[in-house]
Amino acid sequence: MTATSAWSWRSLRLAPPLLPLLPVLAWLPVLLVLPGLSHGGGWDLIGQFAWAAFNPSLDPLVLGSLLSGLGITVGIALLGWALSLALGLLGGVLSSRTVWRTLIGSALPAELIRRLLAVPRAMHELLWGLLLLQLLGLQPVVAVLAITIPYAALVARVVSDLLDALPTQGLEALRLAGAPAAPALLTALGPALQPGVISYGGYRLECALRSATLLGVFGLGGLGTDLRLTLQSLQFSELWSGLWILLLVMLALEALLRALRQRWAMPARFGLTRRSVGRGGREVALGLVLLLPLLVLVAAALGVSPLQLGQLQPLPPFTADWPAVAALPWLSLIGSTLGLTLLAAALAVGSAPLLLLLLAPWPWGRVLIQAVWALGRLWPPPLTALLLLFVLQPGVLTAALALAFHNLGILGRLLLEAEESAPMQAEEALVAAGAGPRLALLYGRFSALARSYLAYGAYRADVILRETVVVGLVGAAGLGSLLLESLSSFAIDQLIALVAVYVLLTLMGEDLSDRLRRRLLAA
Repeated sequence: MTATSAWSWRSLRLAPPLLPLLPVLAWLPVLLVLPGLSHGGGWDLIGQFAWAAFNPSLDPLVLGSLLSGLGITVGIALLGWALSLALGLLGGVLSSRTVWRTLIGSALPAELIRRLLAVPRAMHELLWGLLLLQLLGLQPVVAVLAITIPYAALVARVVSDLLDALPTQGLEALRLAGAPAAPALLTALGPALQPGVISYGGYRLECALRSATLLGVFGLGGLGTDLRLTLQSLQFSELWSGLWILLLVMLALEALLRALRQRWAMPARFGLTRRSVGRGGREVALGLVLLLPLLVLVAAALGVSPLQLGQLQPLPPFTADWPAVAALPWLSLIGSTLGLTLLAAALAVGSAPLLLLLLAPWPWGRVLIQAVWALGRLWPPPLTALLLLFVLQPGVLTAALALAFHNLGILGRLLLEAEESAPMQAEEALVAAGAGPRLALLYGRFSALARSYLAYGAYRADVILRETVVVGLVGAAGLGSLLLESLSSFAIDQLIALVAVYVLLTLMGEDLSDRLRRRLLAA
């Protein structure tokens, strides 16, 4: 090979708008393997499930039970979200390098607190729920704490990153003028931090509703329990009644949060667009004042009390067999978990822009993909996996498809919002030059969104790694399946080892995704 030809190969680069479509190539091996894993016995049930969407049950007893479960789910989500936001704000301030440098001149305490908060953040809320269930028994406070603990650590990480990314010129000027450290921090950084915190807080409320539903699927109360029971008993009409109710609530919440972001001019949720600070300070303060008595009423209605934390359940005696734990097939378990994560992430990240590109120019295309993505967001992955078992064998691929469908709904919605708010000039110029609508969309708006979308996709891959535990219910190979078995049999030694490996993997994945996001956004 000549020097000229070697240089030409090295200089080849994929066009930026094509980058988000690269992961969709993962569908090629999936489509080749899928026929060998399918069985024909469940297609009639799939047809009945689909038909029931247009014929939900309107029985007053069924609707009453579903609405009661919905009230529990919304209450759990609201309490868990509020507590996690309050604790996360405190943790974010305490883990901010800027704050500690201003207070004591060193960022070492921030680094230590960040490391400490990484452990609860690395464990999925389902795992927290099942662990707390062993300690506190079956009561609503378990689900509230299961959402609060990991969400507070996630909020703390985001808040600390937001604080450390803010310009410090105003802070330094106040300090040079003799202002004390704490008032200077509040004056210089508080107003600039508010838009990002409110925008991310709204996103976490949506996540809390999904998490509360998921926890219900595993028996922690609420609408999720009803959904799982109706699916297992093949009562599809009742199942769709619950799904339609949950979908209406979720869409109403999303519309409310979108309207508030527009009214207060808050930034988009994953950084694809930026807006100036809005005018909503007084309205936010009023909302917080009204929220406090509402939270007290919800806690009283659910029977959630801090006193329940002292009512620990007696645990069986702990016996350890560490040689048996060491003999577990760790390499196979870790490999299956990582393979499941990468496959699900590639399918979700690549499918969202492909579907938007194919269907958006069609008049009813946006309505169709919005409906599909809404179902993906609200439908918990374990239930998707159980539904897929009607026609597929259990295993990694079934679990990956379930996780991909759920994350496709999340990624697709965020991509659609970013695409709608992206500049139109390049796309309009391409259309005026004679390009087709899909080509104009691809090389117009997608060019501006490509790297930011992939950066958020890297974050979702980190989230999917934590979510692999939720599909262990359907026999997916990997750490999640064995971890749930250890919980059910109360094998403490095995559970400790599995949790430690899970935490280590998620922390490594978090670090890799952070590096990839920084590289993508800096390019």
